[in-house]
Amino acid sequence: MPTMTGALSAASPSRWSAGAWGRIPALRVVQGLASLLHAAFIFFACFAFSDTSPYDVVAIPTILLWLALGIRLHRGAVPLVFLLLAYLAAIIVALMPYLNEPLSVTWTVQLVYLVITCIFFAMLYADDTTARIEVALKAYTASCVLSAALGVVGYLQLLGIEDLFYRYGRASGTFQDPNVFGSFLTLGALYLMHGLLSGTTRWPSLSLASLLVVMAGIFLSFSRGSWGGTVVAVAVMVGALYTASRSRPLRRRIVTIGLVAAGLGAVALAGLLSISSVAETFQTRAAVTQDYDEGETGRFGNQIRGMGMLLEEPLGMGPLRWRQIFNLEPHNSYIGSFANGGWLAGAAFIALVVATCFVGFRLMARPSPYRAHAQIVFPALLMFFLQAMQIDVEKWRHVYMMLGMVWALEAARLRWDRGSSRGKAGAGAWPEHSRMRDCGVIGGGPMIGGARAGPGERAGARVRP
Repeated sequence: MPTMTGALSAASPSRWSAGAWGRIPALRVVQGLASLLHAAFIFFACFAFSDTSPYDVVAIPTILLWLALGIRLHRGAVPLVFLLLAYLAAIIVALMPYLNEPLSVTWTVQLVYLVITCIFFAMLYADDTTARIEVALKAYTASCVLSAALGVVGYLQLLGIEDLFYRYGRASGTFQDPNVFGSFLTLGALYLMHGLLSGTTRWPSLSLASLLVVMAGIFLSFSRGSWGGTVVAVAVMVGALYTASRSRPLRRRIVTIGLVAAGLGAVALAGLLSISSVAETFQTRAAVTQDYDEGETGRFGNQIRGMGMLLEEPLGMGPLRWRQIFNLEPHNSYIGSFANGGWLAGAAFIALVVATCFVGFRLMARPSPYRAHAQIVFPALLMFFLQAMQIDVEKWRHVYMMLGMVWALEAARLRWDRGSSRGKAGAGAWPEHSRMRDCGVIGGGPMIGGARAGPGERAGARVRP
């Protein structure tokens, strides 16, 4: 027979016997920490003063924590993983004869790390896609505004520490290279433009001011690739947004704001060119070629000679060895992929670009809850694919982030499309309560361009048209 003390203990257990953390929603705390690390991870992408940045410091805990929370690889992103691993395997095979060269080994290790981050982004954004990518784009845009503001301040020599944000007579912001700085800002500019054109931004004045700062940063980077790439990316985004819109008022808004923005841009450009130092640098940088491009030992001469050598090297020259042979980087990621990893790496890189372009244009063309974000992310990534013909982008952190985003959007779209098809087949194929549970909402998702929010999307999530 139990004693009185035992009965009292069983009836009213102490909070310690139930666990000191029993009243604290531990999982919610962990999820909040994971979300905070995610935002910090993206924001720190702008700090690239050195080979190691806060981005890399935050990467490991962020990836491990989200993996512990159960993110997974969906079938829609498998082609990305396959092509990345094929590219990486070819690079590692080409490295084998040069394991005694520290630079080649370090370069390859860094590439492995970047591929891991790309696969992580493809997994992370494939679930709860709209909410997570919206957070990422906000954090990325904030980092663009900060970096651009510092670049403009450094170029105008307002702080007395110009060398930190100003290199080679050009604004560099928080980057070592003005070319990387200018291109980095394009995605932030597209996000701000998309909000203004579609009328979904909550603070139009703040968005416009931020956009002017970012565009000033792009211009003062005096990067020809960034200038041309930004023009192409903006044209693709505006064209996709206009084509996808079925609202005449929205189309008129796009045209009107586009014309006003072009006028303001022309005025701002005239104002900047009125500064003698800006005009002089602009005249120099606006030339089609520079001194280091021309001649047998210039960029283009090296590329011509190098392509002839690569025809006889199925395994390539080895990672980072083009620099040792020609005393200059290839300045072409397509040629660089053949040089670093041989024919297999080059073919895998080209296949990755072609497959991503196919997926990206399809995302922008077909109605889905993810089309609006595809209109922002893919044009920016397309710009980098074009820039890859005149600069080496295979080690730029944000390129892998955008690559993972595009394939995550495709994975989410495919799941949404399958869910919609099963829903149309009738309750026998997919019971109504099961469909609503899979969508994560009661009563169906919000209507977006004729399409309901997909699996994992929240009914209250802010979605662009």
